[in-house]
Amino acid sequence: MSDFNYKRAKAGIDASLQKLGLDYMDLYLLHQPYGDTMGAWRALQEAQKEGKIRAIGVSKFYADQLKDFELTMPVKPAVNQIEVNPWYQQDQEVKFAQSEDIRVEAWAPFAEGKHDIFTNETIVEIAAKYGKSNGQVILRWLLQRGITVIPKSVHKNRMEENIDVFDFELSNDDMKKMASLNKNESQFFDHRDPVTIEQIFGSSLKMVQDDEK
Repeated sequence: MSDFNYKRAKAGIDASLQKLGLDYMDLYLLHQPYGDTMGAWRALQEAQKEGKIRAIGVSKFYADQLKDFELTMPVKPAVNQIEVNPWYQQDQEVKFAQSEDIRVEAWAPFAEGKHDIFTNETIVEIAAKYGKSNGQVILRWLLQRGITVIPKSVHKNRMEENIDVFDFELSNDDMKKMASLNKNESQFFDHRDPVTIEQIFGSSLKMVQDDEK
């Protein structure tokens, strides 16, 4: 959900329920940490209290932003959805969220195939030991870090492969090998770069501001 203030968030929740034909949703997220996030979060809290949403969370929030919510709002996020993949492992962000009992959910777990992730030699070597694919090793690595992952696919065989990751466990040595792949950089864009934020979200945020005048 990317409605950046109370009014838009409230309307967006009801619109989502209507489009889905549901009485409630299991999880609803604020999509970005920009705009009037506090106002939007109040709308989510109200919807949760009314039974329209079971759990509420955020996406792409950093540790300090999570802490701000915890200190100022009655309900803290149940989930923080952030980019986590072998090239961008986000150790500190993951550890902080988990220490605060906030579930981390990985988006772009396969980095959209960047840097030949599905043919990477290190991951291929690990996968061969377990009779699995690179994708299955990546998903297993995330699960063993306590991270929720919902890989996207429109192909039945890939869906079946993605769910077939509960019959093996990576050794400590293999987990360390996966950790060594970290490039420590987003595979998409820096969510704290002001120029990028303005380019991507500036017009949307200005539109919300104009609505409030």
